[in-house]
Amino acid sequence: MIVSSRISRTLAIALTALTTVGFAAGAVAVRAADEIPSTPVTKAPAPKPSLAESFRLRLHHLHTNEDLSVVYKVGGEYEQEGVNKLNHFLRDHRTEDTADYDPREFDLLHALLTKLHKPNATIDIVCGYRTPESNNFLRTRSAVTGVAEHSQHMLSKAIDIRIPGVSTRALRDAALSLGMGGVGYYPTSQFVHVDVGPVRQWQFGGRQLQTASRRVRHRSRRA
Repeated sequence: MIVSSRISRTLAIALTALTTVGFAAGAVAVRAADEIPSTPVTKAPAPKPSLAESFRLRLHHLHTNEDLSVVYKVGGEYEQEGVNKLNHFLRDHRTEDTADYDPREFDLLHALLTKLHKPNATIDIVCGYRTPESNNFLRTRSAVTGVAEHSQHMLSKAIDIRIPGVSTRALRDAALSLGMGGVGYYPTSQFVHVDVGPVRQWQFGGRQLQTASRRVRHRSRRA
C-alpha cells in the first residue's frame, strides 16, 4: 500500500509538471505570435492616368498632291517633329521655301474639324506659306485678285482650305464661330482663308463682288 501511495504521488507530481510545461509552452507560443510583426497589407496600385490627348491633322495638298497624317501636339505640348513635318508640307510650292508656322494655326484647323464634327476628315490645302515673291506674283496676275499686299500667308499664320463634303459657306460659318483670327470667304474659288492674325472677316467673289462691280459701272455711266 505504501508503495502504491508513493507511485500515486510520483504520478501526480509528474502530471503536474507536464501540465505546467504545457501551459508554459502555450504562453511562449502566444507571446511569440504577439511579437511577430503583422504582414503589411499590400495596397492596390493606383490607377494609371489616362493618356494625354493627341492632336492629329490629316492634310492633302492640292498643288503637290502630297498627303500627311501627323500628330503635332500631345496634351498641352507641341511635338517638334510633327510641327516640322507640317512646316515642310505647307511650304511655298512655287519656290520650295519653308517657314516656321505659328502653331496656333494648327490648333485652329483642329478646332475647326471638331466644330464641324469631323475630327478624322482630311483638309485640302489650297495655299499655305507664301514668300513675298509668290505673294507679289499672285497680286499681279490680274487687276483684282483678292490677295492682300501684307498677307498673313507671308507670316506663316494663314492657310486657304477646303474640306470635302463641307460646303464653303458652312466652312466659313464654322471658322467665324471660333473667333480665333481672320476668315476670308471665297465662294467663287470655293475655299476659305483662315489665319491667326487679328479677328476680322471678308468676302471675295460671289454676289458681293458682282454687286460691287455693278456699282462701279453705274458710277462710270454717271461720270
